[in-house]
Amino acid sequence: MPTPTKGPRLGGSPSHEKLMLANMSANLFEHRSITTTLTKAKRLRPYAERLITMAKQGDIAARRRVVGKISANSATHQAVVHELFTVIAPAMAERQGGYTRIVKIGNRKGDNAPMAVIELVMEPVSPKQAVVKEAEKATTSTASAQTESNEAESPEVATTENESAQAESAQAESTETQTTEAETTEAETTEAEKTEGEK
Repeated sequence: MPTPTKGPRLGGSPSHEKLMLANMSANLFEHRSITTTLTKAKRLRPYAERLITMAKQGDIAARRRVVGKISANSATHQAVVHELFTVIAPAMAERQGGYTRIVKIGNRKGDNAPMAVIELVMEPVSPKQAVVKEAEKATTSTASAQTESNEAESPEVATTENESAQAESAQAESTETQTTEAETTEAETTEAEKTEGEK
């Protein structure tokens, strides 16, 4: 969910902002996409997604809460609530979030305000996304199982692993010392050859 913006509210008062968000969400559910300023779209996104989450519950209490949020005084708003519960919420049943998307479309001609299109994501969840999510769950579960198995190992196995690690480090140190000795002998022989050549 986006972080709340700081500064002045939409409109002039809290009640005006609530009415603006209710009207914009009703228009969004009715037309599936609306064009507005980027600031209004960012404020509308969590509001509309919360209403869709309530509609996915499908019970009468959720319907009453949504009616209270959309201010269904008119027949058009009541039709929007009905469509939200019967068409939009079932289409979003498989989706775990991200019910809307915001697309920037440039600046408005008159006052140069940044504009955006906010729309409902009505496409079904693709099998590829579902497979990726299942694969992520599988990898996390195998990683947690491996850590649990490592913790459950006997101390003898842990000591043998420590001994093998120490042996590897000792072997690496011996190879390093051998290479440094070989380099020093090569340097000495080249110096001796130079001194002989000078004589």
